[in-house]
Amino acid sequence: MLKIKDLHVSYGGIHALRGIDLEVPDGKIVTLIGANGAGKSTALRTISGLVKAESGSITYDGKELLGQPIYKILEMGIAMVPEGRRILTNLTVLENLKIGAYLRKDKAGIERDIQWVYSLFPRLQERSWQLGGTLSGGEQQMLAVGRALMSRPKLMMMDEPSLGLAPLVVRDIFEIIKEINRQGVTVLLIEQNANMALKTADYGYVLETGQITLTGTGRELLANEAVKKAYLGE
Repeated sequence: MLKIKDLHVSYGGIHALRGIDLEVPDGKIVTLIGANGAGKSTALRTISGLVKAESGSITYDGKELLGQPIYKILEMGIAMVPEGRRILTNLTVLENLKIGAYLRKDKAGIERDIQWVYSLFPRLQERSWQLGGTLSGGEQQMLAVGRALMSRPKLMMMDEPSLGLAPLVVRDIFEIIKEINRQGVTVLLIEQNANMALKTADYGYVLETGQITLTGTGRELLANEAVKKAYLGE
């Protein structure tokens, strides 16, 4: 389980996270929703070691993550699909996937997992020798997810996976998130599409100006009048 306790993060005098508490139980999908600038991406970047915390604690399976180098966090089984995909556009689909496994030494296991990713995303197999930069937005998102899966994560964090994608592609991405979870990967999801996120998630947190203001099951938050008004356009 991932546990965040009283986490404070500041950027150049701006208090981005103000003592948040959050839990991501093993085997579940948890979503963090909120307006732009609320601190959602900061939370993920702090968990993954890209941003330093001012104070507080982040533990995974009882081990403290704060202060750990990024590669150690990855070795512990935590992977991130960053906002904007961030694939390597001048490398092929297959090369991008192999880079996701760069900390691994088990060649046979890597080959098996490439086939596993292809079973989740048949389009990537069709385009395995195509340069990442020539893929559509939806295909690039599939590749970003596939690359993260190649590290064999126990917990996958996803930052705005539906951003800029057509509605049909968004539905496909959320189906894949559910399938990845069914196959044993815990998911922490940040998503502007609050409706889809809460329909998919077991639990949800609402983050406003760096503070958690609401929490509940996905179903409870979907029915919450304040959430409907602020995030669901109702």
